Amino acid sequence: MIDLSVKYLGLELRNPIIVSSSPFTASADKIVRLEQHGAGAVVLKSIFEEQLIGETAFLDRYHDYPEAADYLGAYVRSDYVDSYLDMIAQAKQRTSLPIIASINCVTGGEWVEFARRIEEAGADAIELNIFLLPTDKDQDSDAIERQYLDIVGKITSTVSIPVSVKLGSRFTNILSIVKEIYYRHGKGVVLYNRFYEPDINIDNISLVEGDTFSMAGELRNSLRWIALTSAQVPLIDISVSTGVHTGEDAVKALLAGARTVQVCTALYKHGLGAIDDMLAFMTGWMQQHTFQYVSDFSGMLNQKGVADPDFYERVQYMRYFPKEPVM
Repeated sequence: MIDLSVKYLGLELRNPIIVSSSPFTASADKIVRLEQHGAGAVVLKSIFEEQLIGETAFLDRYHDYPEAADYLGAYVRSDYVDSYLDMIAQAKQRTSLPIIASINCVTGGEWVEFARRIEEAGADAIELNIFLLPTDKDQDSDAIERQYLDIVGKITSTVSIPVSVKLGSRFTNILSIVKEIYYRHGKGVVLYNRFYEPDINIDNISLVEGDTFSMAGELRNSLRWIALTSAQVPLIDISVSTGVHTGEDAVKALLAGARTVQVCTALYKHGLGAIDDMLAFMTGWMQQHTFQYVSDFSGMLNQKGVADPDFYERVQYMRYFPKEPVM
């Protein structure tokens, strides 16, 4: 009998499919439906530090009475936080899914206390969603990386539940960052975060929002780094995000060394039934290849598992082009 169960961040999941932080995970009612469709775990919709800062700054700017502004700011912040904590508690009461809270933060200040409250509310783990946009030409990359690692260290030293870190793909050396996260007691990393990006409308000559949905081809960038990371930092769990649209994509990520995959765009495009389809594909593929457990093939094709480990380090592709094109 095929067994899709996996262990991620020390948590027991019935399968590797995690619904990533999104509107799909923004309420207990929605999480109940995700469980019915077979999700292995959920990452709650993120609570945003910049939203708290923005709302309270707005009150400070436009209210005539500073004392009242302080009071309203504290109320807005408290209400936002309390609503999030209540969602955690409800989700734990109504489902058996592992609940991973998500903090979208840019500093390590009051999030330390908030992480403690997340743990008390019953969350099984925390996913830190950190992105510090490097807009200061005088700030070197070491200083930026230290900020990331300082946030991770502060949170992991505060809570006893496991902490993972969702990273962007543009670090100079992602392997070094992952190693340092592990040294600071991070239990996992998510590769990769897909950030908001602006676009330009040339008809209106104006800024517009870029496409928020991932494309299946984006998975290829992750596969290389999953394979390298799982081989070189094997004690940290990897979840792959961005570009996982099908069961085939999920199998590829697991073969490369991921423990789990996170899905979102596929649900927007194909509905919650996409989870059922992915699980059915994985089950059929495992039967075809006579694998009983996910652990039988997870990491089989990481850098240490393949006959040619240099394959993952090749970056020049001209010699792989076919013969001269017909013009």
